[in-house]
Amino acid sequence: MKMKKLELPECLYVRCPECDDIVEHEILKGRAGKDNVTGTFRCTECGRVFSDSIKVPEAFDVKVLFSDGGVTGTTVTELRANEILAIGDEFYLDDGRRVCITHIETEDGRKGKKFQADKIKALWVKQFDVLSVKVSVNDGHSTYSVRVNADPDDEFSTGSVLAFDDFDALVHAIKTKDRLIKNGSAEAREITRIYGKIRKKRYEVLDLEEDDDQDGFDFED
Repeated sequence: MKMKKLELPECLYVRCPECDDIVEHEILKGRAGKDNVTGTFRCTECGRVFSDSIKVPEAFDVKVLFSDGGVTGTTVTELRANEILAIGDEFYLDDGRRVCITHIETEDGRKGKKFQADKIKALWVKQFDVLSVKVSVNDGHSTYSVRVNADPDDEFSTGSVLAFDDFDALVHAIKTKDRLIKNGSAEAREITRIYGKIRKKRYEVLDLEEDDDQDGFDFED
């Protein structure tokens, strides 16, 4: 793991003397030393301005192995030694692609879901710009499985209507990683399946496979 020469960053996460918490600070004026920044800082939370010499955690490049459908590749991303990364964390690669961490390889081979950056050897990530959300729709006789594309932060709500080519579906339940929502909403990144009832058929439903994976959900609830 090769450490990088310190360059003056635009901001730092340090402890604010007013907030008494580690928050983002804008560097109004500063000079980068070997491992510190000396200058004037402004807290983005409370607005407190102060001068200090702040030690900056070392920066280094970590290998990133990414997948986007059938396409795979390798790149690097810059981390700070004190950062904490976990499976499920999202970040942007240098080329602007939004990715999500699926696996973390450590220097000593330990397994886990969360590690400090200076213990990490490589990150496995997947493309996370567009998600394909599973939707189970019921027409009163059969249940079909379809999908809807969404950005990770798109929100779906019970009581809303999803429009497909062949029909509309009224959402009456949403299953997330942690719970079943019968009244409320959730972001696409948290959803494992949406349940709906066909509200309006524009014409005969075609090319839909019967859904054998209904997670034991009772559509009469």
